[in-house]
Amino acid sequence: MLHPFRSTTSDAFRALEGITFDVPQGEFFGIVGRNGSGKSTLLKCLAGIYSLDGGSIAIDGRLSPFIELGVGFNPDLTARDNVIINAIMLGLTRRQARERFDDIIAFAELEQFLDLKLKNYSSGMSVRLGFSVAIEVDADILLVDEVLAVGDASFQQKCFEQFQRMKDEGRTILFVTHDMGSVERFCDRAMLIEHGEIVELGAPGAVARRYNELNFGRTVHAPPPADGRADAPTRPAEIVAAWFEDADGERIQAVAQGDVCRVCVEARMHEDLIDPVFAVTLRNEAHHTIFATSSQWEHGPTGAFQAGDTVVVRISFENWLAPSRYTATPSIARAGGGADTLDLRDHLASLLVHGTRVTGGVADLPHDFRLERA
Repeated sequence: MLHPFRSTTSDAFRALEGITFDVPQGEFFGIVGRNGSGKSTLLKCLAGIYSLDGGSIAIDGRLSPFIELGVGFNPDLTARDNVIINAIMLGLTRRQARERFDDIIAFAELEQFLDLKLKNYSSGMSVRLGFSVAIEVDADILLVDEVLAVGDASFQQKCFEQFQRMKDEGRTILFVTHDMGSVERFCDRAMLIEHGEIVELGAPGAVARRYNELNFGRTVHAPPPADGRADAPTRPAEIVAAWFEDADGERIQAVAQGDVCRVCVEARMHEDLIDPVFAVTLRNEAHHTIFATSSQWEHGPTGAFQAGDTVVVRISFENWLAPSRYTATPSIARAGGGADTLDLRDHLASLLVHGTRVTGGVADLPHDFRLERA
């Protein structure tokens, strides 16, 4: 009113545009993408938290969103009271909430903190309690949005086992995550979103590789043209397994800084091959490529293999990686430039590196530190 002739401008931001997909009953469907790509917005649209300005959503069955666990928790009430109240808010009757109370607390492993007010809980404890309540809801469709990021490793494993159980029960699950290992482990299909649009939709392995390429570039070898494991026996070569070993040859899941360790890859040949190229890429928890090696660089010709032959590749190194969890992505390619990839398995093996200090670097290299006064 004060400045009627002043021009005003505005910018329209479309969080999601042209998104079309369907999820059949009983499918574990992954949704991945970088921060700000529209993943959480999509789940909130499905949950009815956000309304649409175009298009439509059809949902058949009772839906339970695991988007923000603990919404409705009262920080001034004890865990005992919050469990009952939150369970009722999520659709259980009072009787059902009381009957399942012990199971909820046992899963959360919070028996000693029942009478402690939630405002004194850590963020991880609150998430554990919220997840434990949410999984007791009898829902046909579950929307899970990276709710386990603050949970400790042992509780995350319990949650993954719970996901597997729900998957076996035939529940439909939409799972938003940045963990490509979880995508390949649990999902039947997956979808990659970037800037609110679908970039890739299909087999989890293909989506995981496309996500990693989008963020960190390619591995030593490009993915093979045919994705999925069903056609592996028809390939000229197949990666069977991968694991880590200590200096004594014992398989390990964790190692201390400074110790010698090996990454091992077992491969099987389905056709006669001459000098196939073996490669391994190591990534940290942030999915940054920390180390990559290839027989073409370090070994030279690998020799002749016949159909049915099995080979184990062992790559030894002195471990000065920074404390973190690392995953190994092995691959096989034909001799030559390595462009003809025969098989590639993203995040096939993992290793936890532990140490006494966290410097923030990707590696803690042995070094000499001197101080000389002028």
